[in-house]
Amino acid sequence: MQKPIQRGKSWRITVRHKGQRYNATRDTQEECIKWAKLKLVELKSLENQSQDQVIHITFHELFEKYYADIGCQMRGASYIKQQLKAFKKYWGDLAQESIHSITPQKITKWRNDRLTEVAPGTVHRQMGLYSAVFTYARKELFLIKENPFSGVAKPAKPAPRSRLISDSEIDAVLAGLNYKHGMVPTKPSHFAAWAFLFAMETAMRRGEIVGIARKYIHEDYIHLPITKNGNPRDVPLTHKAKELLNLIQHTREKLIPHTDNSLRLIWERNLHRVGLNGVVHFHDTRHEAITRFVNQRKLPVEILAKVTGHKTIKTLIHTYYNPSASDIAKMMNA
Repeated sequence: MQKPIQRGKSWRITVRHKGQRYNATRDTQEECIKWAKLKLVELKSLENQSQDQVIHITFHELFEKYYADIGCQMRGASYIKQQLKAFKKYWGDLAQESIHSITPQKITKWRNDRLTEVAPGTVHRQMGLYSAVFTYARKELFLIKENPFSGVAKPAKPAPRSRLISDSEIDAVLAGLNYKHGMVPTKPSHFAAWAFLFAMETAMRRGEIVGIARKYIHEDYIHLPITKNGNPRDVPLTHKAKELLNLIQHTREKLIPHTDNSLRLIWERNLHRVGLNGVVHFHDTRHEAITRFVNQRKLPVEILAKVTGHKTIKTLIHTYYNPSASDIAKMMNA
């Protein structure tokens, strides 16, 4: 690997392997070096594996290659990128260790230490990602024979929330965002409030609402070409949902002038402001909407699954449809 050479405002680097040259041009010297390291890993991993050679790259370098090759194209790319940025902070010295030095014992200690800092659900999700990184190293790059994460137990997933949103909490959220029912949204905070109300009418996820484009809005439903489970979905519109759509006065193609992250930040800051942080989650709107569909619209569960996009009715029943014993008694005696 040669040193990067500056040419004008850019940098160029050359990697030689098995008599072949590979070149790349990048904006900075550091980007050239990073590319060269990952390119060498790729080239070496393609060599005859029968030689049983050991290629040493660090955990951090493996994660960088995983993101560059696979992670950046996944629906969870923003989460993976965030984890990559904070990787050295999360893993400390282990980030710079060879992937062959990462053992189940070290991972177990990391897991236990991490559990003193964040919730079990966070650690569970992080371990799932890191395990996928090592699976990539084993099955695609052929750098290792075993995934060290396979032998380490993940923390138990927290029980699904089954909380509904009270009228007083809805009023507090709207007041904090300076929004009233029937108001035409014009400010970023207004659109956050609008998304909150629209979620309770449609059971749509925050990211799905942010992604609404006018070309997908039909007379009585919204088409979602991309959803969390990977399948497209058509979301039927209630009268209130249509009324909310009619409040949007701008003519831009993208309905909500927010990214998922910007909407999340406005939402979280407002919860702190009105004293509901940790009490109300945006995803609670999905519980609220589903319960309304059953109690007010009398939708059967199998139809409800079509609306919400659940592949299995079991998940819908045990996670989102949360009637109380009193509610069930009223249904039985109706």
